Amino acid sequence: MDKILSQTYDDYIQALSDISHAITSDLYLEDLLKLIVMVTAKVTGVDICSLWLIDETVVPPKIRLKATQAIAPEYVKDRSLNLDEGVVGHVATHRKPLIIKNVLRNRRFKEKEMARQMGLVSMVGVPLMLKNDKVIGVLNCFTMEAYDFSKTEVNLLTAVASQAAVAILNTELMVKTQVIQEELETRKLVERAKEILMQRMNIQGDEAYRWLRKKSMDSRKSMRRVAEAVMLSEELNTDT
Repeated sequence: MDKILSQTYDDYIQALSDISHAITSDLYLEDLLKLIVMVTAKVTGVDICSLWLIDETVVPPKIRLKATQAIAPEYVKDRSLNLDEGVVGHVATHRKPLIIKNVLRNRRFKEKEMARQMGLVSMVGVPLMLKNDKVIGVLNCFTMEAYDFSKTEVNLLTAVASQAAVAILNTELMVKTQVIQEELETRKLVERAKEILMQRMNIQGDEAYRWLRKKSMDSRKSMRRVAEAVMLSEELNTDT
């Protein structure tokens, strides 16, 4: 019986919709990626899923293994390939699914030792593609027995991957927005603390900033925490 067609199309879309709706302020990218591979493996019935993301912060860009639901965590750490390497590089650069009947016999497949240890045989890789056709990564699904993935099954997995790509993008934007907001708030607090120090110690702005920075280094506390302490001290002095 087909592994994937034993589930319905609605199951896939509902599963990834649940992931999208699960994005909250306390669900960061690492958690989301783990959730995607776990849910995908569960609803498709495949044995293992792995998720790779393209890292464009390095030159040339690399594609890095970020999550898998059934492999030891140490295997995931620092696992990366160039975009012209391996199955994931091929899927990412050609922007279309790739089916392999036997991974141990395929020259593109680079993770043969892992496949032997896990007993993996067949796989399908699908690109994580956004609406503007930008590929951000690859989702791989493996079986422990020889399996022929049908066109319908690949289309369903592609739909899952598209939903996952949107969820990942939204989470990245959310995290970046939070970081920017925190940075702006910190700058405001530091500026306010500088004003207090300038008045209290009769010094210039650059001297006040150096004082805050030295306190931060000496106490091993963030500039934000030091600035908050200065402001609290000012409030206490004002109240008395």
